[in-house]
Amino acid sequence: MKSMFRPLIVLFVVLTAITGIAYPAVMTGFGQAVFNQKANGSLIEQNGKVVGSALIGQQFDAPKYFWGRLSATGPNPYNASGSSASNLGPLNSSLTDNVKARLDALKAAGTDMSQPVPVDLVTSSGSGLDPDISPAAADYQVARVAKVRNLQPADVQALVERYTTGRQFGIFGEPHVNVLELNLALDAMQHS
Repeated sequence: MKSMFRPLIVLFVVLTAITGIAYPAVMTGFGQAVFNQKANGSLIEQNGKVVGSALIGQQFDAPKYFWGRLSATGPNPYNASGSSASNLGPLNSSLTDNVKARLDALKAAGTDMSQPVPVDLVTSSGSGLDPDISPAAADYQVARVAKVRNLQPADVQALVERYTTGRQFGIFGEPHVNVLELNLALDAMQHS
């Protein structure tokens, strides 16, 4: 019996060193060397100050900005520590109320409601933190943003197109627009 303890302890120490120290150190080093921006949170800086992350949405509800997807995290919107889906089904009255409230907010902000509203403007994402919207959702807001900022719609549309990211490797995912990056570019365009 005593002879079994020594190999068990040696195996425990070796596996702990490999899986608890060596592997995490190698993966951290690899991530820092190859994917430095992403490994450090994909932070977006403006004038030397961090203003957000390209991976987590932010609350934009002023009419002069493009709005992102609704956040399912509560009570604080876009709280990464509370990341979760809403789990509201299509027949749930809370989902219906949330959609109606967002439609009312879009209308109150001066959005042209004559066209069908893209679904990602009135529903939350699976994580509740999605930083991106579809190009259709961005296009839907161009007229409102241009009008509020006294810009030409064609100039705002060109900015949306510049910040539209296509499918990864041309086949994975859907085209999308990062709302924070677009709004920062919009502010920079107006101040230049």
